[in-house]
Amino acid sequence: MTSIGHIINGEAVSGGTRRQAIYNPATGSSSYDVELADKATVELAIQAAQEAFPAWRNTPPLKRARVMYKFKELLEAHADEICALITAEHGKVLNDALGELQRGIENVEYATAAPELLKGEHSKNAGPAIDSWSEFQPLGVVAAITPFNFPAMVPLWMWPMAVVCGNTVVLKPSERDPSSVKRIVELAQEAGLPKGVLNLVNGDKESVDTLLTDPRIQAVSFVGSTPIAEYVYSEGTRHGKRVQALGGAKNHAIVMPDADMDNVISSLIGAAYGSCGERCMAISVAVAVGDACADQLVNGLKAAMANIKTGVGSDNSNDMGPLITGAHRNKVQGYVDAGVAAGAELVVDGRGLTVPGHEHGYFLGPCLFDKVSTEMSIYTDEIFGPVLCVVRAKSMQEAMDIINAHEYGNGTCIFTRDGEAARYFSDHIQVGMVGINIPLPVPMAFHSFGGWKRSLFGDLSAYGPDAVRFYTRRKTITQRWPAGGLRESAQFSFPS
Repeated sequence: MTSIGHIINGEAVSGGTRRQAIYNPATGSSSYDVELADKATVELAIQAAQEAFPAWRNTPPLKRARVMYKFKELLEAHADEICALITAEHGKVLNDALGELQRGIENVEYATAAPELLKGEHSKNAGPAIDSWSEFQPLGVVAAITPFNFPAMVPLWMWPMAVVCGNTVVLKPSERDPSSVKRIVELAQEAGLPKGVLNLVNGDKESVDTLLTDPRIQAVSFVGSTPIAEYVYSEGTRHGKRVQALGGAKNHAIVMPDADMDNVISSLIGAAYGSCGERCMAISVAVAVGDACADQLVNGLKAAMANIKTGVGSDNSNDMGPLITGAHRNKVQGYVDAGVAAGAELVVDGRGLTVPGHEHGYFLGPCLFDKVSTEMSIYTDEIFGPVLCVVRAKSMQEAMDIINAHEYGNGTCIFTRDGEAARYFSDHIQVGMVGINIPLPVPMAFHSFGGWKRSLFGDLSAYGPDAVRFYTRRKTITQRWPAGGLRESAQFSFPS
């Protein structure tokens, strides 16, 4: 069986005796596996990054940015190849994979602005003949640990900004779908990234723990489930590292009685079931204000869901592909079973779906629950699958109270024609990313991405302006040259 290895110091290498099979979610079959790096392999990657750091740190930001310009061109030229790899290992529809890659490319575009982003500030004559300025200096070797659901986009959230800021990187992608990110790293090298600046290690918990505890790693970026994010944050900070750990979500949409219901239904269909619900920004709860609004919403969703086409991701006529693994499909289906047992009304049942010719694929059709209460597991937990729950509220304030009481605060939106309601919602909702008639309020690359509460551990959000702050430390220099070589007497009062 062919194995996917690692890229360390610009070379393809093997490392680690353990292997994990890579499956095609549409067929349930495997023809190759991935090497799981052991501690020694990860340490080799860290060493390569450490040795590359001094020269890369001193490379002018403009030259670093030029590598990103070339890299962007290569990503665009190889988009079809990369998207095919995403679909083969993740299962998402090709059009969705292309959208993922494009959002990643936008972060590369932002990284090309490094000369502007890293300029710092300067004050001449801050005091008598005293000049003061700030610099944004790189941290050193940093680590990026990324999830399976966006194998191309999330790594591109992290390492391009890290390297243009002058750091070197050890990247550990998900071991479930590693091929697309491996190809992307190869393209970065083709673009001119020097050896050792970006190193790729495939692995599992052993690799993660090595990155969290090795003293040469200065900072860790992570995206994944909340329990693991919490572990990464606590373990990384305990070992003196700067950590940014993005966790889980339970994203709510409030549907007001005055909303354009046709637009709401089409928006929620895509936001709930796109990528089979395997998105941290997926809408998984719709809070309908008033029974009449809820009835209209549920009936409209039920009718629209009859047109959702589930099948292999390589066919762009499909709307949904399979889930990532058989175990995850069974877990999501278990939540549907639990919702029925708890008394929620299963309006659309996607269990038992079979795709002709792909009977062993990990498919689950879209599911819709009505009359969900907040103590049910289908409401409290992040399901990460094609399950949408409708909760009924009597007022907008009650709907907001429901959202604010949830442990997660990643993304949310409101559907309304009322500007006053929208403004009140955006001001008072306790969630990090807010949409007004936009169900997936994912910030553009020149803003930053991050939730509140147990959706984000750390002080800074991902990509955008916060990335510059995360991947650098500020140094402020104040200097004075006494005029005419005069020697001054000692001053014992604090200078002002």
